[in-house]
Amino acid sequence: MRHPKFIFITGGVLSSLGKGLAAASIGALMESRGLRVTIQKLDPYINVDPGTMNPFQHGEVYVTDDGAETDLDLGHYERFTHARMSKRNNFTSGSIYYSVITKERRGDYLGGTVQVIPHVTDEIKACIRQVADGVDLVIVEIGGTVGDIESLPFLEAIRQFRIDVGRENALYIHVTLVPYVKAAGEVKTKPTQHSVKELRSIGIQPDILLCRTELPLSKDIKAKIGHFCNVEPDAVITAKDVDCIYEVPLCFHEEGLDEKILRMLNIWTRAPHLDDWRRLIERMRRPSHQVTIAIVGKYIDLRESYKSLNEALIHGGVANDAQVLLEFVDSEDVERSGGEELLAKADGILVPGGFGSRGIEGKIKAIRYARENKVPFFGICLGMQMAVVEFARNVAGLERAHSMEIDKHTPHPVIYLMREWFDYKNNRVIRRDEESDLGGTMRLGAYPCILEPDSRAHEAYRRTEISERHRHRYEFNNDYREPLAQAGMRFTGLSPDKNLVEIIELPDHPWFLGCQFHPEFKSRPMDPHPLFTAFIGKSLENARGRKSAEAGETADEGAARS
Repeated sequence: MRHPKFIFITGGVLSSLGKGLAAASIGALMESRGLRVTIQKLDPYINVDPGTMNPFQHGEVYVTDDGAETDLDLGHYERFTHARMSKRNNFTSGSIYYSVITKERRGDYLGGTVQVIPHVTDEIKACIRQVADGVDLVIVEIGGTVGDIESLPFLEAIRQFRIDVGRENALYIHVTLVPYVKAAGEVKTKPTQHSVKELRSIGIQPDILLCRTELPLSKDIKAKIGHFCNVEPDAVITAKDVDCIYEVPLCFHEEGLDEKILRMLNIWTRAPHLDDWRRLIERMRRPSHQVTIAIVGKYIDLRESYKSLNEALIHGGVANDAQVLLEFVDSEDVERSGGEELLAKADGILVPGGFGSRGIEGKIKAIRYARENKVPFFGICLGMQMAVVEFARNVAGLERAHSMEIDKHTPHPVIYLMREWFDYKNNRVIRRDEESDLGGTMRLGAYPCILEPDSRAHEAYRRTEISERHRHRYEFNNDYREPLAQAGMRFTGLSPDKNLVEIIELPDHPWFLGCQFHPEFKSRPMDPHPLFTAFIGKSLENARGRKSAEAGETADEGAARS
């Protein structure tokens, strides 16, 4: 194709209807037909990026190879497609206005009056064009809900964009809600009608409607929606609730969504290749085994806070033909009552990343429980750091050892704020601002790591050099490498210059591994991450061993009673 085509996805009625999953699923369908796809998220909030936002409000911050802190929907885009996200794939109102104001201060507008139209909308359109090189199809998701004042510049920009590129090269898809009212015993189309009316009032007529609903929509309902919303009835697509998010591409295909998109954009492609998706769903529906993983963290009330982590564990289950049952354990509860009762049913224990001191002693107690009871343990970022703290205190005998992030006066800062490190991507030394521990001081994005040949990590990856994504400020303090090694800890993953500890292991444990990076960001349903595959595999072994022990005890008790 000579020129890329564009799909713009908007949402109405209410938030959390699944625009991100819709965009990712459409991308998967288009890839299955041989098209090269990329996906972009335009968010209406004023923050420059979500890096400083509370996970309770925003959910997970997803990190790309080039170090962008982005919306969690970019994780869906990467898990569902082969597209790789970068800083160009997520823009916010804050980043757009920041760029416009910077240009104004620099004099780029030659003293003219800077306005939303055309300056802000032109900036938005330029950002969309940035990702269009080398692909056949650009899918752009507009965050927020139609009617929000914050979204208006983005909606105006995509209205103009279709005029700029030609009607045959751009498509509008609107995700809306068709609720089922139990008391009336029927679905209601009025919310969708009002949402489309709001969208049309700003000059955008949707071409396709994705209707979130609990029940399949009948032909009559689709015809009614199409009539009132000025949309062809076969362009009203049922977006039915599913048990597993990876079913969505197949459900859309069954509704004919991919065929409809191709006809409207006048694209000729091969037939879809969806066998891999069908096999994935089949394996997820009929697993041979079951394993329980306890996630000990402080953001357990919102699973969106650990979205990529949860999905990576599920992927590890798929690789082991197992259903993964996730038990979210509040680290503050562990802090108050200890881990014995809360963690007793866990076949594996995972302590994820995070920031701040709340619940930190609970995480340390959970790690000690896993270490002493030989339960497979996986620590990620802060989880790895607290594994170092726990080992230093309770095995190496370093009383009050801690991270300087939590206790700046600890006598044994086994985790500390490193002031500089080497940036292998750009061949330069990065130095932190001595006056601040915050702005611009994180190690972000992909960094290389060299693995020890005889290690759990090497066994999982099956190679010596890897690259993983980071998001943290504090590092392992090399002053404590020798005393902790003498106490039994192994440092099996190091930066190429051996200055940064990336992976720690305990060799006298069935599987105890902590990593400074975030492996969950690179796990895919068709290509599960090696560390999650290994962790779930060892947890499954533990589950089988526990069941065998329980069965043996029951048999002995039965024999005694006889």
